[in-house]
Amino acid sequence: MRIIPALNVFTLLYGGVPSAFGQTLSDSLLGLIRDRMNRSSTSSWEAGTEAETVLEIDFSQLAVFSPSYLSPTPPYSVASLEPIIAIATNAVTNRSSSQLWGQDGSSGDPASLGVPVLLGNWTNAPNVDWVGAAQAQLDLLLTGTPRVTSGLAGGAISHRVDSVELWSDFVYMVPPFLAYYGAVTQNTSLILEAYTQISLYRSALLTSSASLWQHIYSPSPDDQVTDPGHWSTGNGWAAAGILRVLATIKNSPYASQFKSQQNDLGDWIEEIHTGMTSNLPSSGIFYNYVDQQITNSSTFPDASGTALFASTVYRYVTLSSPSNYGDIVQAAETARQALYANDGADHFGSDGWLNPVVNPDTFSEMGSDSPEAQSFALQLDNNWKAWKSAGSKDSAGRRRVGAVGFGVGMMVVLVATVIVIGV
Repeated sequence: MRIIPALNVFTLLYGGVPSAFGQTLSDSLLGLIRDRMNRSSTSSWEAGTEAETVLEIDFSQLAVFSPSYLSPTPPYSVASLEPIIAIATNAVTNRSSSQLWGQDGSSGDPASLGVPVLLGNWTNAPNVDWVGAAQAQLDLLLTGTPRVTSGLAGGAISHRVDSVELWSDFVYMVPPFLAYYGAVTQNTSLILEAYTQISLYRSALLTSSASLWQHIYSPSPDDQVTDPGHWSTGNGWAAAGILRVLATIKNSPYASQFKSQQNDLGDWIEEIHTGMTSNLPSSGIFYNYVDQQITNSSTFPDASGTALFASTVYRYVTLSSPSNYGDIVQAAETARQALYANDGADHFGSDGWLNPVVNPDTFSEMGSDSPEAQSFALQLDNNWKAWKSAGSKDSAGRRRVGAVGFGVGMMVVLVATVIVIGV
């Protein structure tokens, strides 16, 4: 017979050490992470991502992942929504004639602030032209921004103001704004446009053999910026943006009208998750370029894209209960556990900054302090906790066997010092 320590028995039975062992972030660390996000999110896309993060965590009934986001029951006053209203007010106050937050060369990034601006209008917060600002931003996207003129991606709105460039980042910035605008104004053509833009971007950026998105495509590569690499954060941006559009439709009165589009959106999220999972290193931290795992000047371990990937997996499984997602959920757990190792001390500094991270302004270089990475870390923690509360499932209706909590059954295994197994 063999004598096996009880903890090893748990490992044999459940596939790993329970998540309670050093796999959480303390409230004080989460507070530091949020403080760094709040203080450092000064660019348009950073502020838009910050606003979405705060919305999903603190005002979840107003976020599109809530089935009642179009008719929230609590009375949300201007005062109670102050963090969102403050960001939205800055976006409107500092805008150029048509663009939220002012002109920075991107047509897509300022649109990330469209949802908080529309929420500002919903609260009737005074002294701000919410409707005019949102409408101007929408009109600029639809009629004042260059588009791809031919080919499979013909009709795709450029991510840049003065040239035609398709960036995977765009999918988080623009389609969620279009879909939300359509849902709150009962304009289904805008919901369809959100779906169409994702489809066109996918046509241009997807590398089918890798099941991953390239970062930047231009129909005139000699004149414009291109990046055919499979950037980790770019794939995360795409998956997260598609997920928001899917939730916007699924939880709206128009869900039955867009059934085929919802199926496509789910398939495209799963496509990215599959490609990412296939390239997860044993460390649990993705490289800056997913499938380039030899460290050089442009690829290195990146906790930012890693957090965003895991965040979208937990959110998608909770929203849609996809089939055959065991390996992908395990990849998300591996990534999260790596980020949370040693109660977060391995990847969060004493000041709350996530590391190592890509430079948010220069995507091929390692950075130090990344505002968007702080948002991704908070979204990860929020979505992981929601996934646990929903039953820690890895596919349609199936509870993940290794995500067992400390119930009576587990205590029976762990109370004993050793267990004797006959041969």
